[in-house]
Amino acid sequence: MDQPPSPPFKETTVDGPRTRRWAVDVKQCPELKTHRIAWLGLDTVHAPYRRVRLAPSGSFFLATLAGEGRVLLEGKWARVTAGSLCMAPPRVLNAFHAVPGKRWDFAWVRYEEPSWLKPLVGAASPLLVKQGAFEIGRALAGLRDEWSGDRDPSQVHHWVSLVHGLARRSARPWRSDSRIGALWETVGRELATDWKLPTLAARCAVSAEHLRRICRRELGRTPMEHLTYIRVQRAQELLENSDGKLEAIAAQVGYHSGTVFARAFIRCVGLTPSQFRERGAKR
Repeated sequence: MDQPPSPPFKETTVDGPRTRRWAVDVKQCPELKTHRIAWLGLDTVHAPYRRVRLAPSGSFFLATLAGEGRVLLEGKWARVTAGSLCMAPPRVLNAFHAVPGKRWDFAWVRYEEPSWLKPLVGAASPLLVKQGAFEIGRALAGLRDEWSGDRDPSQVHHWVSLVHGLARRSARPWRSDSRIGALWETVGRELATDWKLPTLAARCAVSAEHLRRICRRELGRTPMEHLTYIRVQRAQELLENSDGKLEAIAAQVGYHSGTVFARAFIRCVGLTPSQFRERGAKR
């Protein structure tokens, strides 16, 4: 069995004897604070390596450089291989693990972003893409070499800025089709609309299949999966920043059934809407 158990998850850190890690946090490297980076690193791991983070406080990037691993992406386990770049917004469940018998090399960056700040990975960001992973890996390798050598503050600053710039570029979608980007901006303003795939496709004058193909390439999601993601992201903002009742928030983001809303929220975030609000209140 190469996947961990299904939810409920609990906070987990397992390395195993063959794991090799290089990591630097903001306490060691003050230059990270300029870009709100909390921690970053390069890992070479083998089973039983495993991580579960229930509600991390910032955006997260994971770039596979070699081998393969498994990453939980919005409620589904995905196989990631060399060249894959995953990203996740703040305060949603992160989980990933090594596969028995497989080595996995990856670079990662975790941000610290309070709820009032617009996160780097947001409602329009991709889920899983096949570009940008090696560039982030090379930038982190350069930072590691400088950190392990002269540790010149100005050079460290340049490497950190490069890592951040690459992460920011990767989180920005729709490089190839502005019509599709405009569609999702409209959807974001009209979440209460009962959007269906044919309606979404007609709004940007493409076929449903073409829209599906573009969304899979640019975002790693189908159009309807991305619609769910945008709705849940907006619901998170409302739960954190308003006292609205759950039923009202569900309707505001396009759900007329509280059960359907809760199911979508749990799949994307890893918590019920009530649990998410309670966790935020305790911070």
